[in-house]
Amino acid sequence: MKFYCELKKVVDDSYDIEIGRDLAETLINDIKGGLCGKIKKFAIVTDSTVEPLYVRNIFARLINEGYDTNVFVIPEGEKSKTRAMKEFVEDSMLEKGYRRDCCIIAIGGGVVSDLAGFVAGTYGRGVPFINYATTLLSAADASVGGKTAVDTPLATNLIGLFNQPKKVYIDIDTWKTLPERQLSSGLAETIKHACIADEELFSYLEANIEKILTNDKEACEYIAEHNCSVKYKVVMKDERESGLREVLNLGHTVGRAIETVSDYNLLHGEAVAIGLVAEARLGEKYGFISHENVQRVINLCVRAKLPVNIPPYIDRNALIRKLYTDKKVRDGKLRMVFQKEIGDVMCFGDNDYAKQITEPEIAQVIFEM
Repeated sequence: MKFYCELKKVVDDSYDIEIGRDLAETLINDIKGGLCGKIKKFAIVTDSTVEPLYVRNIFARLINEGYDTNVFVIPEGEKSKTRAMKEFVEDSMLEKGYRRDCCIIAIGGGVVSDLAGFVAGTYGRGVPFINYATTLLSAADASVGGKTAVDTPLATNLIGLFNQPKKVYIDIDTWKTLPERQLSSGLAETIKHACIADEELFSYLEANIEKILTNDKEACEYIAEHNCSVKYKVVMKDERESGLREVLNLGHTVGRAIETVSDYNLLHGEAVAIGLVAEARLGEKYGFISHENVQRVINLCVRAKLPVNIPPYIDRNALIRKLYTDKKVRDGKLRMVFQKEIGDVMCFGDNDYAKQITEPEIAQVIFEM
C-alpha cells in the first residue's frame, strides 16, 4: 500500500530593498505598519562592532514602541560564521523564551546576515527575518538573494539554505563609520558585479573610485543601486543556483580559498580581489579577456586599495589544495567562472557558466602571483 502526498504550492518570496540614509526610523515605522504581521517579539542579531554604533538606538526604539526585544551579540569577523556560533544564538534565544511567534532582525555586515538568516530559516522550522545592512560588502553581496550559510574547517558556505527576508534596508549613513579597509573590501564585490554584468558601472568606478572611498553621497548611492540591480537580475532568473547564479562566484574560487588559508587575516573582499585577478589572468590564457582589460581590472582594484597579489606568507600548495573545497567542484574536478571582457561572462553550454579547469593551469597562475 502506498499513499500519494500532493504538496504543490506557489510561494511568493518577493521583498523590498530600501536604499537610503538613517533608516532606523523607517524600520520601526515598517514594523508598526505590519511588515511582520502581528509579531511582537524580536531578536536582534548583531556583532560586537555594530552593537554600540547602531543597535542600541534601534533596540531602544523597539522597546519604546512596546515590542519585546533582546539583542544577541556575536564577535566581529568571519571566524564567527560557524555552526557553533549559530548554536550560541539559538540557545540564547531559547533561554529568553523565543518560540515561533518571533522575528529576527540582522543588523550588521555579511557575516551577521548569513548567520542570522540561517538561524531564522531553521528556528522553529522557520521564522521571518529582516536584514539591516551596515557595510558596503553586505549591501553589495549578502543583502540580495537569500543565500545563508556557515563555514566549516572543511568547506565554505556549504552548510546553509535559501531564505528570503521580509525586507532589506541598505543604510548608506552607516558606511561613514567603516574603516577604509572595510570600505575597500566592500568595493571588491562591486567591482565583481561590474565585471560580470555592468560595463557602465565599471566605467563609473574607474571615474569615481576615490569619491566612494571618501563616502561621496551621490557616488555611494549610485553603486548601492547598481549592486542591487545586477544581483537582482541574476537571482531573479536563478534563485536556487542551478546555473546562471554561479556567475556571482567570479573571483570566489581562489578568493574563498585564500581567505581561509590566510586564517582570515585577509578580509573577504581583499581575498575576492586577488581571486578576480587570478581568474582574469587565467581567462586571458584561454582568450576570454584581453590583456588590456585584465590590466583595467588590476588597476581598478589597486585604486580601490585592494591587494592584487598573493601575500608571501600564504602557502601556495595549501591554497591549491583548498580550491577543492569550492562548492562549484563537480566529481572532484575544479570549475571556475570567467568574465568575458568587461560586463559579461562566459557561457560554456546550456545554462553552464563554469568551466572545468586543470590543477596545473590554475597552479601556474597562483605561483606567478
